[in-house]
Amino acid sequence: MEDFDGYVAVAWQRLLRSAWLLTGDWHRAEDLLQTVLARAYGRWHRLRDGSPDAYLRAMLATTYLSWWRRRWRGELPTRYLPETPAGDEHGAVEVRQVLGEVLADLPRRQRAVLMLRYHADLTEVETARTLGISVGTVKSSTSRALTRLRADPRLRELVGEGIPS
Repeated sequence: MEDFDGYVAVAWQRLLRSAWLLTGDWHRAEDLLQTVLARAYGRWHRLRDGSPDAYLRAMLATTYLSWWRRRWRGELPTRYLPETPAGDEHGAVEVRQVLGEVLADLPRRQRAVLMLRYHADLTEVETARTLGISVGTVKSSTSRALTRLRADPRLRELVGEGIPS
């Protein structure tokens, strides 16, 4: 499936950012994305003609939400690492760190709703359908999450008082 490999090569960074928004940790984000891509590989013939980014982001959110139910992630220790870790190319370390901390303080559902609504650019209806919740729950989760983000002193200090209340 050469087109799957090509798609992953092009989409990896944007999908990894989506996974990071959910997990708050680059290593767990890579694990999450790899899990989702492994599941999507067998379905690629159906996905490639539609909107694979939207489908994979929805899979990221639902897989992330189900991870709390199981402890073991299918990882096995190994003596030698297959590759060396890549450098962090995402810049703005302080902003990323503070944003990660603030997002980590949000409840899981609010975090998933924000990722789907603002990073994956899904509508309220699409987000509700993806997460299996009502549109009203999407709206209230979004409102509560944004209120908490606006009120957080760490973000206010970093970004400045330009954050609307």
